[in-house]
This record gives sequence, structure tokens and C-alpha cells, in this order.
Amino acid sequence: MRSFWKILLPVFSLILGLSCKDKSTNTETEQPQTKNEVTAKEILGNPDYLAMSYGGYRTKTRDNQPTLDELKDDMKILHAMGVRIVRTYNVHLAQASNLLKAIRELKEADPSFEMYVMLGAWIDCKNAWTGKEPDHNVESPRNAKEIATAVELANTYSDIVKVVAVGNEAMVRWATSYYVQPSVILKWVNHLQGLKKSGKLPQDLWITSSDDFASWGGGDESYHTEDLAKLIRAVDYISMHTYPYHNSHYNPEFWRVPEEEAGLSDMAKIDSAMARALEFAQNQYRAVTDHMKSLGVDKPVHIGETGWATISDGHYGPEGSKATDEYKEAKYYHLMREWTNEEGISCFYFEAFDEPWKDAHNAKGSENHFGLFTVDGKAKYALWDLVDKGVFDGLSRNGNPIVKTSEGNEESVMRDVLVPPMAGD
Repeated sequence: MRSFWKILLPVFSLILGLSCKDKSTNTETEQPQTKNEVTAKEILGNPDYLAMSYGGYRTKTRDNQPTLDELKDDMKILHAMGVRIVRTYNVHLAQASNLLKAIRELKEADPSFEMYVMLGAWIDCKNAWTGKEPDHNVESPRNAKEIATAVELANTYSDIVKVVAVGNEAMVRWATSYYVQPSVILKWVNHLQGLKKSGKLPQDLWITSSDDFASWGGGDESYHTEDLAKLIRAVDYISMHTYPYHNSHYNPEFWRVPEEEAGLSDMAKIDSAMARALEFAQNQYRAVTDHMKSLGVDKPVHIGETGWATISDGHYGPEGSKATDEYKEAKYYHLMREWTNEEGISCFYFEAFDEPWKDAHNAKGSENHFGLFTVDGKAKYALWDLVDKGVFDGLSRNGNPIVKTSEGNEESVMRDVLVPPMAGD
């Protein structure tokens, strides 16, 4: 039966493509519908398809885009550890299109190689990143080009691109440099859904927006607008972000050691704090799901971002919440994977590799150190067991074999592990 449909589908697709042809000046690429091996519906929430956020930048500036060979090296590393879908953030730089090209070439060289992409389209407001006052009620005129490029890439690489995400933390109000109103995200989500209906995007491509849990109605009720309700109904699934790590400073009640745990050993206090961090993330996930269901909607909710940094000289370091080190990252990573895999939730863990451009003027800034690997390819404590198993044998990053941080000395790692502050401190 499968062979029968493989013969007939191209014929049906040609007929459909001709019947839906747009005679206007629309420049968006038309895409005959083909049946791909797997769909977003089959991938998302499937523990056999681990998800990861990925940039691949190796220097202090994004002017230095990762090369095809560098992208291929990274994909081989992630593939070896079971990752099968990676998330990108914009299409106005070469990283996303080159990543798609790199994956296609890897697939052509080895048909057993499997990797898919959640393609991000960056959305921001008028005057964002210009030095002028951002106008959060008017969108950037460049958004249209970003969406058109995402459409083109989704069609060209329909066997790889399974999700398009409209914006990244583009609705949350603490993104003061660039956030937009939900109506802007809704506009572009509806646009993409319309292209699917008209046959100009693959029918099984899923459309979402990836944003903070609060933006999806999981927090402040001021976000509970009619436009948000319409957006929740318009997306194929909700992609929400949760960061207990950042909240160890901004909302530390869950993080600080409660009085009843004062007599525990240091490691018991730390492990208990990490268990509370997991519970914090679960509560935010539940809050988003509850708000969605309060609207009479029931669709998948997946985690588009969550992570834990390993170095910080700021709010989360030794002089702050003391949340930052490789042990805590490892603990959080494994707790999140265990929970989300068991519950059928995709977790795009943030992130694969450290990226020094994010806080280029401060080498110890936490934003540079969310990776599970260092820039030069050392596997952090979270992945030491995979190194021991030989998962990365024969693979390299920047010409370096994949080895453990701290030369594999666990005592060295544990020297940096600090107990969270006591409640009331």
C-alpha cells in the first residue's frame, strides 16, 4: 500500500499545485505537498526525538557565522547523544540556511542520519536595536521579510523543517528592547496557517510562537487578552519557556534552603533545591496548560526553552543566588529530561554549546555558559556518562576530540558547587 501511494502522491501533488497557483505578485515559493517520513506531530513529545536549542557560534561576534563543516561537526555530536530536532532563532543570518544545507548534505552522505529543525523567525518592534525609543505598539517593517524567508526555507527543506516558530520571547514585556503586542504574532501565525491551507506550505508543518510562560497566560493576568486567546487557538501547539535558574535571583522563595532543612548535609540541601527547581518548572508548565484549557482549548504544550548556566559572576554566582556550576546544570538537565520524556513533552534544552557572543564584554557572564559543551568541545559534567560510554568517539569540535571538562576530575568540579542561601538571608 505504501508503494502505491508513493506512485500516486506526486501526481496528486502536481494537480494540487497547479490548482492552487497564485496568479498575484506573491513572491512566496509554492510547495507541492509531499508525504515526509515523519511529521511534527510524530516528533514532538516523542522521547526518541530529543530536542535541543542550537546556535553554533564560536566567537564573540555573530559576524563570524559557523561554517558548513562546523555545523556538520555539531550535528554529528548532537546526533550521537540522541538529539533529533534542533531549534534555531532567526533566518536573517546565514546560520539557519547553512544549518539546513549541512543537514541535507549529511543525510545525502548517510541516509540513516536523521535530524529535523524547528525554524525560528525573529520578530521585533519598530526601532528595536536602533538606539531609538522602541515602539512596542508597531512592528518592525523587516518582520515581513523574515517571515517570507522562513517560508522559502520551510518549502525548500520540507523534509527537515517540521516547525516554524514566529518570534522568540517577542511578547514578554521584560524584553524591553524589542517586544511586540500579541496581535503581531497572531497576524503572522494566521498568515502561515493560511499558506498551509492554500497549499503554499506543507500541510503537516506545525506553526507556533516560542515565548515565556507568562506570555502564554501562565502568570500575570494582564497577559490574559483576547488576542492571546486567539493566538492560543491559532497555533498548532504552545511552545513555552521556563527558567528556574533566573528565578533563583528574581523569585528566590523556591530556591533558598528552608529552615526545616538547615540540618541537612550540604549535598542534600543542593539536591533538594534542584528538586524544587524542577517543581518550579512543572508549576509554570501547569499554569500555561491550565490557562489554555480555561479557554476551552486542548492542544499540546511543549517546552521551547529551559536551561542552567555553569559560570556566572553576576546575580546567579558566588555573590548572588549561588545557583551556578556544572553539578547543578547536570542535575537540572537530567531531572528535566526524565520528567518531560515520561510525560510526552518535548524539551528544547537550552543549549547545546556555549556561545561567547551573548555577553561578549564579560567572559564570565552567565549567558555565555548555558551549553552542555564548552566552545572548544569539552563535555560538561551532565554528559560525562556519555563520554565514558564512548558515544562521542571519533567526533570532534574545532578539531578537538570530545573529552570531559576538568580533565575528568570530579573533585575539581565539586569544588565550585555552593549551597543556596538560607531562607531569610
